Amino acid sequence: MMKTSVRKNIGSLIVLIAGLILLNILGNYFYKRFDLTQDERFTLSEEAKQIVDQINSPIVVDVFLKGNFPPEFRRLQNESEQLLEEFSAYNSNIKFEFINPTKKGNEAFQSQFEKFGLTPAQVSVTESGKQSTELVYPWALAHHDGRSIKIPLLKNQLGATSEERVNSSLQNLQYAFADAFKKLATEKSKKVAVLKGNGEYDDRYIADFFGTLREYYFIAPFTLDSVASNPEKTLSALNSFDLIVAAQPTEAFSDAEKYVLDQYIMNGGNSLWLLDATQMKLDTVSGNSFAFGKDLNLNDFFFNYGIRINPNLVKDVYSAPIVLASGDDRDSQYSRYPWFFSPLSSSANNHPIVSNIEAVKFDYASAIDTLPNNIKKTVLLSTSPISKIVGLPFPIDFDVEIPKNLQVVNEGPNPNEYNAGEVPLAVLMEGEFTSVFKNRVKPLKLSGELKNIDDGSDSKMVVISDGDIIKNQMQGNRPLELGFDKMTNQFYGNKEFLLNTVNYLLDDSGLINIRTRQIAVPFLDPQKTVEQRTKWQMLNILLPLGLLALFGIGFTLYRKRKYTR
Repeated sequence: MMKTSVRKNIGSLIVLIAGLILLNILGNYFYKRFDLTQDERFTLSEEAKQIVDQINSPIVVDVFLKGNFPPEFRRLQNESEQLLEEFSAYNSNIKFEFINPTKKGNEAFQSQFEKFGLTPAQVSVTESGKQSTELVYPWALAHHDGRSIKIPLLKNQLGATSEERVNSSLQNLQYAFADAFKKLATEKSKKVAVLKGNGEYDDRYIADFFGTLREYYFIAPFTLDSVASNPEKTLSALNSFDLIVAAQPTEAFSDAEKYVLDQYIMNGGNSLWLLDATQMKLDTVSGNSFAFGKDLNLNDFFFNYGIRINPNLVKDVYSAPIVLASGDDRDSQYSRYPWFFSPLSSSANNHPIVSNIEAVKFDYASAIDTLPNNIKKTVLLSTSPISKIVGLPFPIDFDVEIPKNLQVVNEGPNPNEYNAGEVPLAVLMEGEFTSVFKNRVKPLKLSGELKNIDDGSDSKMVVISDGDIIKNQMQGNRPLELGFDKMTNQFYGNKEFLLNTVNYLLDDSGLINIRTRQIAVPFLDPQKTVEQRTKWQMLNILLPLGLLALFGIGFTLYRKRKYTR
């Protein structure tokens, strides 16, 4: 009897070992990771997979989120690690390591931080009742074939709490890594022309945006000076670009230049227009500035396509502050005041260009009207409902405007005055445009292979009624990051909005879809946590002990019944 039992146990053990060996062998051929989160935030999107598929040699990611952190940074660390594990599981060429840069012996990383502009975040850490300050580097560096790309893991968010900032950063994690992999592993193909010659912004004021854009696309300046002498050559060269960008032109376009731009659009070219319909002039007598209308000879151009940029200014109660100095030079004090000529626009629509971005800051923007025609129009950004429109010319006097704005902030806006509603400031147009010069005398003749086109191919155009949203501030001779206001130390969503816009105009929707992906990150309700703290503590402590006691009693009774027979 005993021998039979021993043989039976040995047989079971052999079957178990064989099963484990077989399972291990099958595991080498069949591998699957399961994402059990409700929003599947650790599941790579199809766009991210397409980017990672192009990685054929090792990419090493150094992540500097390691050390003594507050809970929100530990969460960012954990989710970054889990997401990188997912990338690495999908493509084994992706390697990563978490490094504590403040640890003794890692001083060499400090020079890397300075070289790549990896600024630390200063956080308070409470341990054993004692509070201390720690430097946290929420960054990563990706290295591939001698190139290195910095990856920001913590998003700057206007007026956000710590939890909201972490939530926004977690939303951005997959995009942050996929974006870096795309820059390192994919070849550029699309070409962007930056229009010059009509008083557009100097390079230093658009350096940050186009410097970032250069990592994805070929960027080149393009002048229309040769239109009069050789329009065919100019148009042919312009047609080789996938997108043209007009960044704050201040000089009127000639009819010949306008015709070449029109024919570029008829040939299916995409365009981004950042224009001011106003200009500021100083009255030398009063010392005040006046806003006047500005004519770029483009009114009929846009009117025919389906919009009108009005020569006026919008004032919005939801706006960015202005910083003004008071006192003598040495004893100057800087104070913030509400400035309704700087609307903050945060769109509520779900279009990929504006989904999940920070508020975009405008300065002295004008209202855009959309006109009926066969072109599809989408208002990307507009003012808040509490806005007004002022006609031109209009005096810009700080001594008058600031007290008025303070009164509105303190007492509330007059509904009869701020009744313009949501005024469009940025509009996307898509479809087959009709030539501005259809049924009109053409300003010049095209010869050779290039023929006049009256009804165009499919193309896309974005028009923004403020050229300043692309302008980066300067720190001495160094361009600052677009969207950063050095006077208030605030970050706005200008750069992200314009990057999304260019990606969309160039049909590069992969990055937009990753960037605008929504995930739900649950946070504890602080009020409920305080109110129900004792209840949940007792439940977490007593419930497991109670279940264990019930199991022990049940098991004892079972053994008694079995062995007392």
